[in-house]
Amino acid sequence: MLEQLNSDMKMAMKARDKARLAVIRSIQAELKNSGIEKKGSQGLTAEVSSPAEYLDEQEVLGVLRSMVKKRKDSAEAYTQGDREDLVKIEMDEVAVIEQYLPQPLSTAEMEALVQECITEIGAQSMADMGKVMKACQAKADGRADGKLMSGLVRKLLG
Repeated sequence: MLEQLNSDMKMAMKARDKARLAVIRSIQAELKNSGIEKKGSQGLTAEVSSPAEYLDEQEVLGVLRSMVKKRKDSAEAYTQGDREDLVKIEMDEVAVIEQYLPQPLSTAEMEALVQECITEIGAQSMADMGKVMKACQAKADGRADGKLMSGLVRKLLG
């Protein structure tokens, strides 16, 4: 992932794509900050060329998902403030960041996954929603929107 980011950064520089370059640099900065945080909290001493190398793949994906969520929240706030120019900027950044995330599950795939989890757990009512959500989130491995999944679980259990 880190090599891909460096390669993409060089391509953005050559193409003089300032917007993409800025997003890639912000991704790298977030990853470095998270790596520094992990190093400090866990007392890691291994020599690495970048603190981002302390992060495993799941932690990197977590940072990227967090960045996407922040930008979507900002875009929503800008929409409420009637600032469509800023909404476009935020959503363009989301599009760049999402290129580094695994493909999200389609609605049909998510519905099949939820149905599978309900069957495995033997869920009968909304009282089992927590168990079903926990199992679904583990199987989806971060590739599903929690709100959408929650809605599907409610629909299928209700």
